[in-house]
Amino acid sequence: MVLHPAAKVREAGQDATFCCKASGTPAPQKYFWYHNGTLLEGPAQRASGRLELRGLAPRQAGTYHCKASSEAGSIRSEPAQLTVLAQGQQSCRAEPEPSLVELPSECPQDARGSRYYNVGRCPASPCPGGPAEPAGCGEESGRCCGVRRMELRQVQCAGSVLPVKVVAECGCGPCAQPRALVQGRVTAADSGEPLRFGHIFLGGTKVGFTGYQGSFTIEVPPDTRRLVARFVDGQQRLVDAVKVLPFDRRGGAVYHEVKMLRKKEPVELDGARSNAIPLGESGGREPVGELRLPAGVFLRPSGEVFNGTVKASVTFVDPRDMATASAASSDLSFADAEGEIVPLRTYGMFAVDFREGDSGAALQAGPVQVRMDAGQVWMAEHLQKMKLWSLNPESGLWEEEGVLRPAGGGRRKREERTFLVGNLEIRERRLFNLDVPEDRRCFVKVRAYSNEKFSPFEQLEGVVVSLVNLEPQPGFPSNPRAWGRFDSVVTGPNGACLPAFCDGQRPDAYTALVTATLGGEELEAVASSPKLNPNAVGVAQPYLGKLGYRRSDHEDAALKKTAFQINVAKPDPNNVDESNGPVYSYRSLRECEEAPVGANHLRFYRVEVDRYEYNVVPFKESDVTTWTGDYLAWWPNPQEFRACFIKVQLEGPQEYMVRSRSVGGSHPRTRGQLYGLRDSRSVRDPLLDNTSGACVEFKCGGMLFDQSLADRTLVSIVPQGSCRRTAINGLLRDYLGRHPPLADGEHSAAFSMLAPLDPLGHNYGIYTVTDRSPRLAKEIAIGRCFAGTSDGFSREMRAGQGTAVTFSCQERPPGTGSFFQRLLSAPAQA
Repeated sequence: MVLHPAAKVREAGQDATFCCKASGTPAPQKYFWYHNGTLLEGPAQRASGRLELRGLAPRQAGTYHCKASSEAGSIRSEPAQLTVLAQGQQSCRAEPEPSLVELPSECPQDARGSRYYNVGRCPASPCPGGPAEPAGCGEESGRCCGVRRMELRQVQCAGSVLPVKVVAECGCGPCAQPRALVQGRVTAADSGEPLRFGHIFLGGTKVGFTGYQGSFTIEVPPDTRRLVARFVDGQQRLVDAVKVLPFDRRGGAVYHEVKMLRKKEPVELDGARSNAIPLGESGGREPVGELRLPAGVFLRPSGEVFNGTVKASVTFVDPRDMATASAASSDLSFADAEGEIVPLRTYGMFAVDFREGDSGAALQAGPVQVRMDAGQVWMAEHLQKMKLWSLNPESGLWEEEGVLRPAGGGRRKREERTFLVGNLEIRERRLFNLDVPEDRRCFVKVRAYSNEKFSPFEQLEGVVVSLVNLEPQPGFPSNPRAWGRFDSVVTGPNGACLPAFCDGQRPDAYTALVTATLGGEELEAVASSPKLNPNAVGVAQPYLGKLGYRRSDHEDAALKKTAFQINVAKPDPNNVDESNGPVYSYRSLRECEEAPVGANHLRFYRVEVDRYEYNVVPFKESDVTTWTGDYLAWWPNPQEFRACFIKVQLEGPQEYMVRSRSVGGSHPRTRGQLYGLRDSRSVRDPLLDNTSGACVEFKCGGMLFDQSLADRTLVSIVPQGSCRRTAINGLLRDYLGRHPPLADGEHSAAFSMLAPLDPLGHNYGIYTVTDRSPRLAKEIAIGRCFAGTSDGFSREMRAGQGTAVTFSCQERPPGTGSFFQRLLSAPAQA
């Protein structure tokens, strides 16, 4: 499906047109439209992917989807919601919805010390279209609810006031058109070696190359619902990787680590003789099966039989090895007879590469026989459903090649075994699968948070949550040693719902291993030992006990804390304790997606040094549609985000909090006005005694949102404690001297500068990264700052490398307040 119907809002009496388009060979001949799952009758609606609704009535509201069919099969679109409003009914209320931001520690708002302040928000919901919709099926820009007016308020803090801009009024206007990006890095699964200058394909079109370090950026084409990318190693050392990459449809960038399998070393075969190649024999395991190649089976692309020496490489992805899950291709899905994309459960994949021994030219083969050891299939029902599949590299869907049927067979060892046998031809497609369809499905609700407080207002969006379906525990009649499937979903404002196999009879029939990453950084799961805390995990008893929640370090504290495992126990519809998540039946996806934050869910959180951010103009970095054009906006351009950090070295016996204060410096509209605050705790350098380093963000100098005049932000760096500035980077000092005016730098307990307009680099102790995602720009800049280089990346602090300013800190005499504390309590005096 290359064009899906789009959600629409209309008033009663208006018209609406839905469009969809499918591609295939042969081309789809019929389109069927459904309203709330019911087929709409009418021959006109079956000839094209276009549905016209005239003079809408309220009863026509609901979901619409289309199905395209040809003799090759069917494919179904995603559903689109049609909202029909009564005449005069508002879809965008003028009054903003509540949205809380955390104020600095010195700004409590009530007697309990709460520091949350309501700045308001406008939901990005669609508004009704015009009187008539355009006749074409192109992308609709549409109208959406957004900010119409903001106002500046002053918040009382200890000895000062803090400016904050709040949403005063919402209204309908043009929808934001953010760009969705997928970024990441491609490496070899075995060695971590980057794929340098590898080819990237979307469908059959080459869209670019990976970089020297394996990095890549893909701009998601408009109206894409399922992004399928193929990575190809030009040197043919790695197996082509076909990946379904989740992305954020609201815009912004999502980061993925892509792993590629190394091709198995080729063996030389005589094309004039029969040959057999085992599948899955590595690691001392029994082979899952074998590939039997009759004499004369190899063909040149012209159809000519090749009987010479053949170099044959068959790389097997063995699900009995957990390490192979991350390198497997696609997402193990196929389109059933009704066009619905449904899951498969794998027993192994294999990639083939046949080449002429002398010239290295690619060869085809067929028909060849695939023999699978029936003893490797522990579920008797799967013996009747096992099929051979090939991967369509453009759609990322597996397509049936044939059925594996039981056949007797023997081997030279003393025992006998039974084989499932099937045939296939190896032409253009080179990746095959031994799979069965699986219909016992559920969804698992997961949320990610910025810290261990698990505040509903501090959820992280853009987190890639991955779920690997593990084979059942011993005692259940199936293979207990392997993984069966994997899925990844990106968290939105209400978390994520991950598909998983489940069972209603045995809670431990299916288990799942769940991980979460943000910008390549692994998030931490909630602890399960020494004592399980249901309030922290996010699931109430007794359902939590039935799920058997265990973090990855449950039995060995030396292991990582970045994953958890659960039994995917299908909820009992007659048990009220299981009606509130975190596992939902397959038909309850909408309930899962719309579940309130108070409902049961599983959690990840970000572990980082103490860090705090405050923007005068609120902005949610995970949702670029929340950007507001304002002179005091921290990020002046919603299409390009530039992150700036300064590296501070602190010599002292402990770790210290360091604050940066960014105010207007040279622009007449913002001079002296606050842009925002950043607090960051220093991190100890493991190689230097009594030394730590802090990477502190400041607002970059440059154009403001109107792009007419640059501002050199006035940046002040103040460490907590009794600290005295002892050194300034010589190159930075010279640069600031050559680019006047100089900021007032007389106070030895602080460092001030007018932010450079040039990007500078590690030699100056300034780290600048520009990206189309604010979060990724910051993550890359922090990694470089920790490493003290302009092109490296580290999570281990190197405080003595690439430093801008150095402070010497010591313990204060009792009763003596630091300059940092005086700045909080009486900033004007300080």
